[in-house]
Amino acid sequence: MNKQIDITGVVLTTDRLTLRPWRESDLADLYEYASVDGVGQMAGWNPHRNVEESKMILGSFIKHKKTFALEYKGKVIGSLGIEAYSEENYPELDALQGREIGYVLSKPYWGQGLMPEAVQAVINWLFREEGLDFVICGHFERNDRSRRVVEKCGFRYIKTTKFETRYDTVENSMEYILYHPERSEPRC
Repeated sequence: MNKQIDITGVVLTTDRLTLRPWRESDLADLYEYASVDGVGQMAGWNPHRNVEESKMILGSFIKHKKTFALEYKGKVIGSLGIEAYSEENYPELDALQGREIGYVLSKPYWGQGLMPEAVQAVINWLFREEGLDFVICGHFERNDRSRRVVEKCGFRYIKTTKFETRYDTVENSMEYILYHPERSEPRC
């Protein structure tokens, strides 16, 4: 089942990143990377058309308290959300507590190992501080960069599902799971 998550006041640090709740002052950084062609499409959304669209998304990040801003050298370069997973698609997980993560990174920072670093920090927090039993993560079949992130972080493939994007296409989503290392996997 989905556990409620609230990142209010949570700040995670890695060797290169600070993961923290979003602030209104992050608007320019959000628009800068979210408006670039090829970034959002890898996560199922179109590039932001204007600053007003980014402001609406930023307001949602702040209101819902489940998406980290990824700060690198004083600049926000991406986000990592802790989303509700589809309980309908995973009835075998009903007795366990978990969430799904999703992430996006500014194009100039691709290929530098920053996203695996961020994902690992959030996974560690979710297991240690929030007591989750598992974390799910998915990526589109064509998204090799995200595939490499989930592999580097130790996720195990479980199935392929259909995902309806915000630009009215349906993509195959490769779904992966990572169980808390001190708990046993459910017997299906």
